[in-house]
Amino acid sequence: MKASHLHLAYGTKVIYDDCNFHFEAGDKVGVIGVNGAGKTTLFRIILGQQQLDDGEIDFDNNLRLGYLPQEITIPPEHADITVWDYVASGRPVDDLQNELNQEYEKLAKYPDSEKILDRITKLQDLIDSYDLANFDYELLKILDKMNLGELSDRKMRELSGGQKSKVAFARVLFENAGLLLLDEPTNHLDVETKSFVMNFLRHYPGTVLVISHDIEFLDAVTNKTLFVNKTTHKMKVYKGNYSDFRREYAAEKAAEDARITEQEREIKRLSEFVARARAAKRSNTALIGMGHQREKVLAKKLEALETREREYAKVALNITPAKLSGRTPLEVQNLTFAYDGGPLLYDRLSFSLDRGEKFLIVGENGVGKSTLLKLIVGQLQPLAGSVIFSKHTTIAYYAQELEILDERRTILENVASYDFTDTELRSALSNFLFYGDDVEKKVSVLSPGEKARVALCKILLQRANLIILDEPTNHFDPDTQKIIGENLKDYPGTIIMVSHNPAFVEQIGITRMLIVPSRHNQDPPAEAANRTTQPTKSKLTKTGDASHLPIIKNYSHELLEYYYYLNSDLI
Repeated sequence: MKASHLHLAYGTKVIYDDCNFHFEAGDKVGVIGVNGAGKTTLFRIILGQQQLDDGEIDFDNNLRLGYLPQEITIPPEHADITVWDYVASGRPVDDLQNELNQEYEKLAKYPDSEKILDRITKLQDLIDSYDLANFDYELLKILDKMNLGELSDRKMRELSGGQKSKVAFARVLFENAGLLLLDEPTNHLDVETKSFVMNFLRHYPGTVLVISHDIEFLDAVTNKTLFVNKTTHKMKVYKGNYSDFRREYAAEKAAEDARITEQEREIKRLSEFVARARAAKRSNTALIGMGHQREKVLAKKLEALETREREYAKVALNITPAKLSGRTPLEVQNLTFAYDGGPLLYDRLSFSLDRGEKFLIVGENGVGKSTLLKLIVGQLQPLAGSVIFSKHTTIAYYAQELEILDERRTILENVASYDFTDTELRSALSNFLFYGDDVEKKVSVLSPGEKARVALCKILLQRANLIILDEPTNHFDPDTQKIIGENLKDYPGTIIMVSHNPAFVEQIGITRMLIVPSRHNQDPPAEAANRTTQPTKSKLTKTGDASHLPIIKNYSHELLEYYYYLNSDLI
């Protein structure tokens, strides 16, 4: 793949300015840059969904593309097919075979047609590339390794958002495409599945371009890094993975800063000399003449002055609650819930939270983690039991699918509040990297990362004393994740969080952990729901059923990591 002189702008907003890059077949490329730099736009250009103003990207027209978007949408026509059939459709062998038969019928009528013969050859080559002899074996292997085997007979419409994302990823991997475009592929992956995917992609025979904020994933998979620079609108390819890029980029930045500082120092010296020459008396012809000469040099220096790369502001958070909650801000009593026609997800679940706790919920996709959060905030109603808040509890809810945003409204309208003036809201949004006219953009045109920043700003402006977070780090770059974690660590209110990001949950200081077991891993109830002592490692294998979900106190990173690898099908 080769890109030459790419130019793209939306009105006066430049995205790419004379960008070039080149990748070899089989390269595994990490595509990085801040939100809004144009990473996903690059994928849309490759897919033919976006036109460039100038330049071109060349690759083999016969190369099959596999694409995993950041936001997964299952087409309505696939809602009622099974997981097995949906993943299998990634290799449309039946459709291709039908088309091949039609071409043979045409050939019978026009035996000398070069066009028909060429089409038959291409179709046969494509069918052969799908390795029909191992079709079922490879499909079963991918489903099994991605912990989707038990869902193979389920209808797509019955799956949770996280399960749909994993199934969509499995379909892309099964396609056996020559070029994979993966946009934030690890957002919904548990530890075991992520490990399989990293190994799968390392040995993938095709070319892979991946947009990701997951440093571990990038370091394990990529051999090149494409940096999309939002400040200069340029792109540059670095050899090596993300950590290699960071080291080389840091050295480049240091050299660039030193070089620009020297240029600025020379310009200042020349400017001062020119100013003195202009102020000299007319009789001082020598000084005036030297001033004219220095003025010409100054003009050339100013023209050649490099642009210092803009340091984008980091997300600044002020999340002190407007008022204090009661000692027990939340109590869940005998909560029972199932979706219509489905099995019980929760059966008499009970627990309570103390003020200031940081409470983590973990479990595999589809066991009901997001469902529990929706029950707590009242978006779903339990079959039995109750959710009780103290008199002074105030809630802010960050949903995984960002449902709190109205895509028809602007950024500013989405965060509007009677408690803040327009100026104060614009100031808050600037802390989330939305400046000037940016706030007038409709949310519908934003990237997933930009939408996530708007949603986080919206809930934090509420200054609630109970924050509920569903996978809050999915769309944020590592630096922003770190800043959010540092602020939440010092948050004096109560936090309930669903997350698959061990480093992040360790950073904010989790105090207890609720493990939601999958239905095929339920044992007889053996643990009290509000256990207050740290269990031994041997007890971690006993998770209890949905009526007595264990809550682990005294969280530690080592304990969670041990649990990841001991019971990775639960996380």
